[in-house]
Amino acid sequence: MNNDHKVWLITGASSGLGKALAEAAIANGDRVVVTARRLDRLQALAKGQEDRVLPLAVDVTDAAARDKAVADTLARFGRIDVLANLAGRGVAGACEEFSLEQLREQMELNFFAAAEMTRAVLPQMRRQGSGNVITVSSIAGLVAMNAAGPYCAAKFALEGWTESLAIEARPLGIHVTLVEPGAFRTEFAGDVNMRPTQRIEAYRPSIAPFETYLAQSAGRQMGDPAKAAQRMLELVTLTAPPVRLMLGCDAYAMWDTTLAKRQQELNAWRERGEDTAFDGAELTEIQL
Repeated sequence: MNNDHKVWLITGASSGLGKALAEAAIANGDRVVVTARRLDRLQALAKGQEDRVLPLAVDVTDAAARDKAVADTLARFGRIDVLANLAGRGVAGACEEFSLEQLREQMELNFFAAAEMTRAVLPQMRRQGSGNVITVSSIAGLVAMNAAGPYCAAKFALEGWTESLAIEARPLGIHVTLVEPGAFRTEFAGDVNMRPTQRIEAYRPSIAPFETYLAQSAGRQMGDPAKAAQRMLELVTLTAPPVRLMLGCDAYAMWDTTLAKRQQELNAWRERGEDTAFDGAELTEIQL
């Protein structure tokens, strides 16, 4: 594949889908800035290719670090064609078991950091009149899951913000895509998950199946990170990339089931829900 050697800025590039995407972009001949909290975990990506791979230690929750990453990218390569937001962390536990501090931490990393990194890059893309933003959400950004409430909350927020941005940025030549993976064979389901500060036994029956799934599926997920990376790499070659790209047959199966249940519930309550307008009021649709 050849996409005219784009300049990428990739967060969360030291592991998982972020590392797979970085490897794919590098193999494609592109110029790639790879970021993670720990610089030592990025050095292997740049070895022997220092002329077009720039590793940076970046805490994406830190505003100064985000701005410096953008500045360093521009100083080295002169432009930013693609921002790929992949930094993130999951959870495993019941909603009530997590502290407010932990809930805020999830929102900071999984929502605010991605939104702010995107805002830091947008001025350059507006000057260029072009660019792609690829933000990795999750099927958990569309489907609420037991034992993952804080993570789902952050991803639901990310979905709404990013879809709104996609509508706003499209006329400026900037394409924004949400990537919604299912389970891929990465470290994500292992010990990187945030654990709650307390355990409430009353929730065990409702969350135990998910916790068991995480433990048993680690290293056995059907999703191939290298194939996911190729799908993301393809996005920047398209003249009209999708706003959403779901990855994994498990993700599609979960969404199909959820969509059917939602439609059934909506239809069951539609008549009562619609019967709430002032008498004689006419429907005015919002133009998107």
